[in-house]
Amino acid sequence: QVHLVESGGGSVEAGGSLRLSCAVSGYVYSTYCVGWFRQSPEKEREGVAFINADGSTTRYADSVKGRFTISRDNAKITLYLQMDNLKPEDSGVYTCATTPLPSCRPSFGLITRRVDHWGQGTQVNVSS
Repeated sequence: QVHLVESGGGSVEAGGSLRLSCAVSGYVYSTYCVGWFRQSPEKEREGVAFINADGSTTRYADSVKGRFTISRDNAKITLYLQMDNLKPEDSGVYTCATTPLPSCRPSFGLITRRVDHWGQGTQVNVSS
């Protein structure tokens, strides 16, 4: 059974930072595109950031470019999302996910459609 467990969420004021972690088990993690999504009551789920097997390719939603950084530690089988200069509109439940895609270069829509495992999510609240 594949398990993804997120941690690192919490409450922070605008301009602050959080670092999310996603521990993965039961998955050939190092060979595929993986990433982070977020969802709030007023917004549908959106892809936030993706990273390929060796970290050579990263992709970000326009709304987070320059503020968020995705990384992975294949030895620890862990995915990270460093979030800096947080804004209230960044609030939501952040979920990590895996795909069977060998590349993260396809469109965000295609990547989303190919997700095969989701974590439970971790709450991020950014106040103004």
